Amino acid sequence: MIGELGRRSSTALLVHSALIQAVTFLVRPATTYRALELDVPGFALGLLAASYAVFPLLLALPIGGLVDRLGERRLMAIGAAVVLGCSAFLLFWGTSVPALVAGTALLGAGQLACVVGQQAVVANNAASSRLDSAFGYLTFAASLGQALGPLAISVVGGASVRPNTQAIFLLATAMSLVLFLSTFVISSKVSQRRRTAKGGPKGSAVALLRTPGVVRALATSATVLAVVDLTVVYLPALGAERGLTAATVGLMLTVRALFSMVSRLGLGSMSRKLGRMKLLVLSLAISTVALGVAAVPMPEWLLFIVMAFLGLGLGIGQPLTMSWLSAQAPEGQRGRALALRLAGNRVGQVVLPSVIGVVAVGLGAAGVFLASAVAVGGTMLLLRGVRLDD
Repeated sequence: MIGELGRRSSTALLVHSALIQAVTFLVRPATTYRALELDVPGFALGLLAASYAVFPLLLALPIGGLVDRLGERRLMAIGAAVVLGCSAFLLFWGTSVPALVAGTALLGAGQLACVVGQQAVVANNAASSRLDSAFGYLTFAASLGQALGPLAISVVGGASVRPNTQAIFLLATAMSLVLFLSTFVISSKVSQRRRTAKGGPKGSAVALLRTPGVVRALATSATVLAVVDLTVVYLPALGAERGLTAATVGLMLTVRALFSMVSRLGLGSMSRKLGRMKLLVLSLAISTVALGVAAVPMPEWLLFIVMAFLGLGLGIGQPLTMSWLSAQAPEGQRGRALALRLAGNRVGQVVLPSVIGVVAVGLGAAGVFLASAVAVGGTMLLLRGVRLDD
């Protein structure tokens, strides 16, 4: 169970976390396939991809303030309703590029509201000593959803090169309805008492950034997530340079994802044994070494082992920065702090890959892995003097 939440409510929260990710990883590829059906030019696919991040960047902080004022479940219900409306819109009217862009942008807004609400439920209901474990379970459920979404496309699409997008959008609409209904099973007793007693949160994003440790937590989180993205993008390139088949590279990415999930299941016990700070530093060190070693030519079987260690290291970073921010943020501003983290992640996903791509130009995919190792290793310097175990 998560904090003061009962078993039923905790289960509903984990289902909610898995479903929003599954719907997102189902709808986004489906919109690309639908765009290909419409024979859109290449730049339109880029616009489609970018539209998903627009609302999260613009609305992250306002949504963070809303979750602290309105409550987690209400915001999650709104987000789930937006995702449901988006899926239905794409099912019935997603037949043009403007419609696909609008639907994708709305999906980004709804997903953001759901994720901020979920994380705030954990932050406001789990005891400080249980934060790592609770966020570990939440992110494990999210990772499971990210695996189930593409799997659903495989089931619906079969062996065809271009799957039946209408069937995919219908499935996404049905899943979104379950997502919306599951919201009402989730309770959040602590935050309800807090709002009743205090009449809502005070403070600003600027004041939050001045809170000791917050900026460093944001930078660490953004770096880790950006490196996950870089791995997904550049491992196929590294495999192509070394003559690895696409199936082999896909299996390596699956191994990385699976070991990230495994690391999150045991996060609570590991944190209690080592402490948050030591565990975070250890995870960053493992990631740094794995990224650096991946750049060195090696046998195929050994690269599988390296990807497993990379998955373990990167998998720990995200939930630990969530619990770090939750512990550092003032009472009544945890939703805003977690939304700020998501906004920082989006910025990191844009800035870091661009910088690393420039630095590693001419060095190939191996250079990208080396530059990523330097970036992750550099975040360990941010942790000097920080206490995470209070």
